[in-house]
Amino acid sequence: MSAVAVVIPSYRVTNHILDVLKLIGPEVGQIFVVDDACPDNSGEFVKKHSKDKRVTVLAHSENQGVGGAVITGYRAALEAGADIVVKVDGDGQMDPRLIPRLIRPLVDGEADYSKGNRFDSLEDLYEMPRVRIFGNAVLSLWSKLSTGYWSVTDPTNGFTAIHRRVLENIHLDKLRKSYFFESDLLFRLSIVNAVVADIPMKAVYGDEKSHLKIRKVLVEFPWRHTVNLLKRVFYRYYLREWSVASIELPVGIGMLTFGIWFGLASYIEAASAGRATTAGQVTLAAIGIILGVQLLLSFLSYDVQSEPKVPKQRR
Repeated sequence: MSAVAVVIPSYRVTNHILDVLKLIGPEVGQIFVVDDACPDNSGEFVKKHSKDKRVTVLAHSENQGVGGAVITGYRAALEAGADIVVKVDGDGQMDPRLIPRLIRPLVDGEADYSKGNRFDSLEDLYEMPRVRIFGNAVLSLWSKLSTGYWSVTDPTNGFTAIHRRVLENIHLDKLRKSYFFESDLLFRLSIVNAVVADIPMKAVYGDEKSHLKIRKVLVEFPWRHTVNLLKRVFYRYYLREWSVASIELPVGIGMLTFGIWFGLASYIEAASAGRATTAGQVTLAAIGIILGVQLLLSFLSYDVQSEPKVPKQRR
């Protein structure tokens, strides 16, 4: 059995973290609670009230964000010899009793990284706030584009497990420490061609308060996803290897742009002159648009089929 460690970023979760710790089963050998400069001194709270000998409390002198807390926990788990590192939030929204199911694909060598998916069951969605459903649906689409994991949904889900071999190949210092952490980690996993598995789970919504600011998400997430998309396409299709998709993308963009530009320019010119656009102009614009769309769809199909299928831990 692989050595399993759990990392719990801790920030204003004193009302729930003891219950979370109690539900962590014997399959876990070590638990790292990272106090991210919590105003409630949650680290000291855990030291005082938890009798679990597996628990080690780590503390930040300054708040680093959820990503920073998880990175600290990852490093500690690696140093402690963990083969699989699970991340669980301390606010009670994740059921630690699901950890055996979460780590199963990693233990069996079927995946390098597994994550919860709250969208697998339509019945469970009724319990999720409608704003979160819409937000996560939009973020899922952006994430598919920027990471290439087309079969993965619910990218911001923080209930995750990662294999040591993959964790050692990721530049932890480059990961975003904000709430974009999980999405950025998926991007980094795509760069090393890791296999990701979605595990159905049910989210629990109680009296916990989210520290995620919607306004910040609306500004940061689209920009970060766009940057990651451009990086991934460059790394995957131009820096590491060339394929037919490497040609389809720029030619498709060029043809589509030409078709739209030529069509609009021809229409505006004809309208200003008080005459109809010629059949030749319409045909040429239509050909550019149709060919451009076809090439982009072909590139997209290739990208979907290129999602990693052989776990890095088995290579």
